[in-house]
Amino acid sequence: MRIYKNVKLQINIIILVLFLFLPKIALANSLPDFDHDGVPDRDEIEIYKTDYKSADTDSDGYSDWVELNAGFSPLNPGKIKLEDSDYDHDGLSDRMELNFGTDLSLVDSDGDGFSDGEEIDSGYDPLNADIGKKLEKRIEINTGAQELSYFLGGVRMGKFIVSSGKPSMPTPRGHFKVKNKSPKAWSAAYGLWMPYWIGLGTGSFGIHELPVWPSGYREGEDHLGTPVSHGCIRLGIGPAEVLYNWAEAGIGVFIY
Repeated sequence: MRIYKNVKLQINIIILVLFLFLPKIALANSLPDFDHDGVPDRDEIEIYKTDYKSADTDSDGYSDWVELNAGFSPLNPGKIKLEDSDYDHDGLSDRMELNFGTDLSLVDSDGDGFSDGEEIDSGYDPLNADIGKKLEKRIEINTGAQELSYFLGGVRMGKFIVSSGKPSMPTPRGHFKVKNKSPKAWSAAYGLWMPYWIGLGTGSFGIHELPVWPSGYREGEDHLGTPVSHGCIRLGIGPAEVLYNWAEAGIGVFIY
C-alpha cells in the first residue's frame, strides 16, 4: 500500500510539472512568424531589424533565416558577412552589434552622444548612458591550442596565434594581471628586444611581439603556433601592437 501511494504521488508530481511547463514550451515554439522565414517577428523587429513581412529582406534570393544562420547579413544584398557589414555606419560591425546587444539601426544605442563604435573602441558600455561606465577587459591564453583571445564585457574581440614557452621552460599558468607595458623592452637575460611588451604578474614574464636580436634578426613567423619561447607569450607582427594598444594595466590575464 505504501509503495502504491509513493508511485501515485510521483505521478501527480509529474502531471503538475507538465501542466506548469508544457504551455510555456508550446508558446516558445509558436511565436508569430508572419513571413514564415523561420525568424520570429519579435526578433526581426527588435534584434535583426529585418522586414517581418518579407522572408528575404534584402531580396538576394536567400531567406533571412538562412543568411543569419550562415553568418551573412540579411540587410545587404550579396554575400556580405555580418562582421563585414555595418548597417547603421556607427563603426561597429553588425556581428559585434549582435554580440553586445546594441541596436543595428541606431548609431548611438544608449543616446549618450557617442556612437556605439566609439564607445566599444574606448572600452565603454554602449548600452549605458552613465558617463564613465566601462566594460571589463580580460585576456585568455590557451597554451594547448596556442591561442590568445581578448574580451570586452564578455564578448571576444579577437583571437591570435601565439608561441608560448617550450616544454623545458613552460609559460606559467594561472590568473595574472597586467603589471606594466613598454613599446620596446630589453631582456638582459637573453640579450634581445621584446617589442610591445606587456608584463604579467611580477613582471618576470609577459606578452610581446616576436623578439629582435641586436643584429636586427627577428624570430620568424613560422614559430607561431609552436611552444618555443623562454616562457613568454609571443605574438606576430601586427597582433602584438593591437593587443598592446588595447590592454591596460591591471586587467586580468588567464593562462591555462
